[in-house]
Amino acid sequence: MQHAVGSPLPPPPHSGHGPAAGWSQAAHHPGPGPAGPPPPAQGFAGPPGPSGPVPHAPAPHAPAPAPHQPAPHPQAPHSPPPQGQHPHPGGPQHAPPPSRDTTGHVQLPPGGPVAMPSPPPAAGTADATATTLAVLLIGPAGAGKTSVAKFWADQRRVPTAHISLDDVREWVRSGFADPQSGWNDHSEAQYRLARRTCGFAARNFLANGISCVLDDAVFPDRPVVGLGGWKRHVGPGLLPVVLLPGLEIVLERNAERSGNRRLTDEEVARIHGRMAGWYGSGLPIIDNSQMDVPTTARVLDDVLARSIASPPQW
Repeated sequence: MQHAVGSPLPPPPHSGHGPAAGWSQAAHHPGPGPAGPPPPAQGFAGPPGPSGPVPHAPAPHAPAPAPHQPAPHPQAPHSPPPQGQHPHPGGPQHAPPPSRDTTGHVQLPPGGPVAMPSPPPAAGTADATATTLAVLLIGPAGAGKTSVAKFWADQRRVPTAHISLDDVREWVRSGFADPQSGWNDHSEAQYRLARRTCGFAARNFLANGISCVLDDAVFPDRPVVGLGGWKRHVGPGLLPVVLLPGLEIVLERNAERSGNRRLTDEEVARIHGRMAGWYGSGLPIIDNSQMDVPTTARVLDDVLARSIASPPQW
């Protein structure tokens, strides 16, 4: 049976007499129907029309019509069901319309400045492997920042992400300003943009319970693009650690690189000399000249445990 578009739905099937509980009379009589007599009640012949005999008179030997059944009692006015009881116990269940906020998307906490991690109890030592942290690994090209950061992130007991500033800078394909071609306004602007992007990602990871380790060749003599920018973009809870092996080790590791990640020996020596300015800065420094990557990662955990207990001033 088809119903007119926009008309109310028919009432649910009901075994009792009269309209089902909770359904208004308007649902039974949505509006004036087409002209003609109403349908006959079950067990009765149709009423006579305006003129003429009854169209279906019983035959002389037909059985007598069923005795008249008493009319149903008038239905009591509808009252709301008790609290906790569904108003339509026998009718179909209609789900409420979906809310605008229930779209199936996972709601994520917004990222904010990273706060300093809570210090450990006085009687204990902080477990850096099970604490949500934001770490910045600083060092010259060839210091092993990326290798140590990846290994350290892989071995932690809590979710940890690795964010490399060089990787984010190289997201720019056409128009990439390579600092090896000379440090200018374009390369500095792209460096600042990459650092801001890394800081935004770090704040969002930390806000959702995921630690992060960032790596960058931050120079102590460049405050414009130095450590202050990282603190501003990530937050005061960022823990900086310097990886500074000897020059000969850095030169060997740089020789194993390829593409624009490989620098000339003169450039490596110049960068290494500038990085020596971190001595005396108060930041923790790891000389990993004689350490492999797993050993450096374990030393990094020890350094971070001390940093949590007594944050460096920077």
